[in-house]
Amino acid sequence: MNQKNQNLNYNEEVIELNSYINVIKFAKWRILGFAIVATLLAIMVSLTLVPKYIATATLLIEAEQAKAVSFQEVYGLDSNQKEYYLTQFEVIKSDSIAREVINKLNLKSHTDFIAKPSALSELKRVIKELFPFLNKKDSEILSESDKAEFEMLRLLSTFKANLSITPIRKTQLVKVSFESSDPKLAALVANTVGEVYIESQMRAKMGITQQASSWLNTRLSQLRIQLDDSEVRLQAYREKQKLVDIEGIAGLATQELEQISQQLIVARNEKNNLESINRVITEYGNNNLELLGSMPEITSHKVIQDVKREVILVERKLSDLGEVYGPRHPKIISAKAELATVKNNLNKQIKGLITGIEKELNRITRTVGALERDLVKIRAEYQDITRKETQYNQLQREVETNRNIFNTFLSRSKETEVTSDFSSAAARFTDRAYAPNKPAKPNKKLIIILAFIASFGFAVIMSFIFDALNDTVKTKNDVENKLAQRMIGLLPHVKIPKNSVFPIHAYLNDNYRRFAESVRTFRTSLLLTQLERDHKVIAVTSSSPGEGKTTTSANLAMSLAQMGKVLLIDADLRKPSIAKRFDIPVFHPGLSNLIVGTEQLSECVHLDVQSGVAIMPSGQIPSNPLELLSNARFSEVIDGLKAEYNHIIIDTPPTQAVSDALVVAQSTDSVIYVVKSDITRIKHIKAGIERLFESKAHVAGIVLNQVDMSKSKDEHSHGYYDYYDYSQKPEQPNA
Repeated sequence: MNQKNQNLNYNEEVIELNSYINVIKFAKWRILGFAIVATLLAIMVSLTLVPKYIATATLLIEAEQAKAVSFQEVYGLDSNQKEYYLTQFEVIKSDSIAREVINKLNLKSHTDFIAKPSALSELKRVIKELFPFLNKKDSEILSESDKAEFEMLRLLSTFKANLSITPIRKTQLVKVSFESSDPKLAALVANTVGEVYIESQMRAKMGITQQASSWLNTRLSQLRIQLDDSEVRLQAYREKQKLVDIEGIAGLATQELEQISQQLIVARNEKNNLESINRVITEYGNNNLELLGSMPEITSHKVIQDVKREVILVERKLSDLGEVYGPRHPKIISAKAELATVKNNLNKQIKGLITGIEKELNRITRTVGALERDLVKIRAEYQDITRKETQYNQLQREVETNRNIFNTFLSRSKETEVTSDFSSAAARFTDRAYAPNKPAKPNKKLIIILAFIASFGFAVIMSFIFDALNDTVKTKNDVENKLAQRMIGLLPHVKIPKNSVFPIHAYLNDNYRRFAESVRTFRTSLLLTQLERDHKVIAVTSSSPGEGKTTTSANLAMSLAQMGKVLLIDADLRKPSIAKRFDIPVFHPGLSNLIVGTEQLSECVHLDVQSGVAIMPSGQIPSNPLELLSNARFSEVIDGLKAEYNHIIIDTPPTQAVSDALVVAQSTDSVIYVVKSDITRIKHIKAGIERLFESKAHVAGIVLNQVDMSKSKDEHSHGYYDYYDYSQKPEQPNA
């Protein structure tokens, strides 16, 4: 199944490709003719084109520019940045460079820059001359300067259109190219653009240097005044405050403040200790020596500690003597007396210490008060000194800042004065432009080749478009696919002399053998497709006049006459043509007379001797053809004629013109629909066939008439005239 689908898809692709190829084959001479005409026009145009020469100069944009003294900050440029080179490229293309080159070379007098009237301007001028009322607005009067500026703008537009600036990637090189009809001028302009750019950059650098020097000198004078003013204010402040060494004075004040603060801390600590001891003494009482003597604050005193050590020694001595002697022993008595003396001394020392503590507390209290007063005083003096120091430092910093700025500007000023007359070139030539020997454009060969290719391709595309937009019937496939009808005949187009009519007896003429064979093929197809039907009576119609239905009817009748008795009826009672084509008198009675009953059948039929076809012309043209054909008498006439003839061919009016064919078709066995190849539109054909179907007529098929077989794109169509190879007389052998 998949293999079958693949084969089907392949066949569809091949058929579609063949259809494209057939379109090209069908229009090959038109395509080729259009391409040749377009190419000839391109050749004519290319011969009139003025050759253009392009000369190119190469510039190197300097990255590190030589400077006598480094003061790049003055310029405000960074030549290492990418933007620097892009800026230089735009400067080269600027209007200022272009204006200078135009004026320097006087380009306005060159032929390339002389204004030439365009076709549009000429058309406007002619229209204004022909219709003066259109030019109601008075032309504006321009001054000489305005005219010169407009002229310069025009020159700039022409100049920049021919100028090309092309940077070379990843290098510092840039190509300056100019296009002109004069090779020498092209080289001259390219070189001049580079020279003017270099000169303008040098002038700009020198101008910047001079402006910087002038600005620095002006600013330097202002800075000198500011420096002098700041120094004067500093000296006045020093003299007013009588300052010699502000830093030394501040240091001494700081040191004195630290010392007093330290002494005050120590005195306060001592005062706090004495106050705590004094509170204990007050609490215990001055006479409670034993309890006071146990106080750590008392016992910790050195004098008390010494006396207590003596008491301990005497007590130890008394204890030792007590172990040896009795209580009345003189040594014991002496030791006890000594112990009493020592204890009295201890009490005396404690009392003296207590008295001394009170005095010491009074003294230290006075000392703390004095130190606090001194501290307040020295703090005030220190704050005053720091304020003076702060003001002094501010004035001194201002002097130092002004001096540094002044020295910096003085240094830059000296540098700019030294280098004001020096500036290195911003670029230099690596290659100058020279007059080219050959024009760069137009490439006439390429133009001609491209014109041929483009016109050929355009013609092919238009052929496809016209073929896609063509909604006519040209092939058997069109009949079957677009009309969904059977094609039973194909009649080829036969060339006839101008101002002549296609012969009605072409079927019997040896000069039209191909046409005759197509009619026979049509006859055979008709008979084979209608084997199961009684098709004695056959109507022939078409969508519109001029499609060849009368010729088809007559030749079909002639071909059927070779097989039996045939009657050809002209049922076109509005514009009959069969009588004229067969040279039958106009007054000859015919169908209308037979229907009305004014004439007999024998009087209404004319026998064509050459073909053997019995012909019934239309007869007298009635005023109401449709009513006459709708009469039951017409059906009776047809039924009566069936007994006399084997086939009856009825030529009817077109379906789109009148409804006569629809009425006639109801009395016939089948209808043949004639379509003129590549002329009749599908919409009209479908409309006619639908009308026949609505009238319940049986359409036997489509006859495609006047087919140009040499241009046929349908391979099935060739079967209708392959007879030609067999219809030729056999060749005689050579004698």
